[in-house]
Amino acid sequence: MRAALKMAFVNILFNKMRSFLTMLGIIIGVVAVVMLVSIGQGASTTITSSIQNMGAELLTINVTDEDVTVDIEDLEAYANTELISGITPILSTSVTMKTGTSTTSQSVIGVYENYAEIYGTDVQSGRFIKESDVEYRTSVCVIGTDVAGELFESYDVIGEEITLNDTVFTVVGLLKSSGSSSYGSGDDVILLPLSTAMRLADTTEITQFYASANGTDNVERAESLLNVALYQLTRDEDAYSVYNQSAVLETMDSVTNTVSLMLGGIAGISLLVGGIGIMNIMLVTVTERTREIGIRKAIGAKRRHILFQFLVEACVLSLLGGILGIGLSMIGIETYALIAGMNASISWEVALLALGVCVILGVAFGIYPANKASKLLPIDALRYV
Repeated sequence: MRAALKMAFVNILFNKMRSFLTMLGIIIGVVAVVMLVSIGQGASTTITSSIQNMGAELLTINVTDEDVTVDIEDLEAYANTELISGITPILSTSVTMKTGTSTTSQSVIGVYENYAEIYGTDVQSGRFIKESDVEYRTSVCVIGTDVAGELFESYDVIGEEITLNDTVFTVVGLLKSSGSSSYGSGDDVILLPLSTAMRLADTTEITQFYASANGTDNVERAESLLNVALYQLTRDEDAYSVYNQSAVLETMDSVTNTVSLMLGGIAGISLLVGGIGIMNIMLVTVTERTREIGIRKAIGAKRRHILFQFLVEACVLSLLGGILGIGLSMIGIETYALIAGMNASISWEVALLALGVCVILGVAFGIYPANKASKLLPIDALRYV
């Protein structure tokens, strides 16, 4: 083995450029596989973290039938119980926002005072919507950091004014930055008292509610309870939907894993092409070294020795390409994470798997040239010039 490895490295170093070009296909394949899968896993982790930050106990209720009306009073009877700690209605609507001389369309959300506790958000300055704001339809709002930066170019926004549908609203609170999630950006949001939002939207119908399970262990039981309660209220199981963060996480995991596998499979084709390149160059090497093979056989080398020599050389080429590919992948992933501003790190399981595939490719695509070399007769090999 030691002699075979020494000869392999000598021959690789003797033809540096050709060896590098041979390994290039393997290098590109490993970089593609490792980077794509690692970035996909990083994206999955980021999305999962965003969803979990919203609270693992959060349940979302949607009334999907326009002919069905569900009042918050009907659901509040199930709040503050063993399974459900709270329920809050929300109303999303679009309004016309005036800022200086420009007019834009802006989405706003009408909420109760318990929205922050149930949804898992908080203010970093000022205050949140109060019960009195809902009761008296006050013209106050709480805004996200993106809205503050866009409108006022500052986070010192308490007391500033925003005009929505020709009504002037006073900013009383600034939300803590929460990033983006499956529900959209938590920083590009304007929250109003629910009664005020109803007046702007000219409606009293609520079609969406948030509920908070009383502990993560009670999420599924709380979901079942809400399904039963809504069925009793509507008598139509198609008129509503209830789902929790676990369902969203499972869906996102399934999608991202499928995408990662697909990208990894596509990138794996590059490895296959690299293996074919190794077989091609090894066939050329056998032709160039026919005389050497003849001399080795003439002084006693057996067929298995020749076979092993060329097989080791093919594996070394493939393995070196894999190691260089992993090194470049580490640099590429760190660069991507820095530019994209997201958490991404190399998946060592995938890297080791890619390295194992390189060895397999070295054996698979090196066996034919090695076998061809081992079958050469000494008299024919020595006659070759």
